[in-house]
Amino acid sequence: MMQRILVIDDEPQIRRFIRISLTAENFEFLEATTAAEGLEFAAQENPDLIILDLGLPDEDGFKVLQRLREWSNVPVLVLTARDAEDEKVKLLEGGANDYLSKPFGIKELIARIKVLLRDLTDNQQSAHSGVLEFTHLRMDIPNHQAWCHGKKLALSRKEFAMLSFLASHPNQLVTQQQLLEKIWGASHSGDTHYLRIFVSLLRKKLKDDPDNPTFIKTEPGVGYRFVQEPVDPAATGKG
Repeated sequence: MMQRILVIDDEPQIRRFIRISLTAENFEFLEATTAAEGLEFAAQENPDLIILDLGLPDEDGFKVLQRLREWSNVPVLVLTARDAEDEKVKLLEGGANDYLSKPFGIKELIARIKVLLRDLTDNQQSAHSGVLEFTHLRMDIPNHQAWCHGKKLALSRKEFAMLSFLASHPNQLVTQQQLLEKIWGASHSGDTHYLRIFVSLLRKKLKDDPDNPTFIKTEPGVGYRFVQEPVDPAATGKG
């Protein structure tokens, strides 16, 4: 069954550009040109993902995102020409799953879409059993144990909590505030220096090069991505 993607954007050339690319990738394309039309389509058509432009003629895209999040958890990829880091953080904290800055390349757009739509059923089953498994990392969540390249890691409780939270969202952007509130609590939402310290510690133990990361990629001023690929349990005979 084709996955349905709703594009909410008032620029005809952008919609045409995206429509051609999505159709070539065997996605079903839906389009809306206003905030009101987009919200109506989102409710009626039940898309698998929404691509949302911020500069809509009848309402700011951020308000559309807020209204959408009142009743739906559909993945939302925001298109924005706003480069300020605080604007991007605001979007992510407001419920966006990811964003792309204009102008953008179609290859990057398709890659972001596929990450958000990726079928993680097998990996979710592993996570439910308490095990996260990737190409070079294995984590036993209940027992607070982790192995990198087959060698057991000596991780503190906070290090393990941070790594497991990132690994639970493979290839997805996790904001600084999400990490701080999850691991240190809401009262520490501004203590971003904690993250720099602990990410540095994790990289040393994972032997991860920050300039060419194979585990944790920094999104400057915004957050982090865990870039390891989940292992299909069926392919390893562990499913």
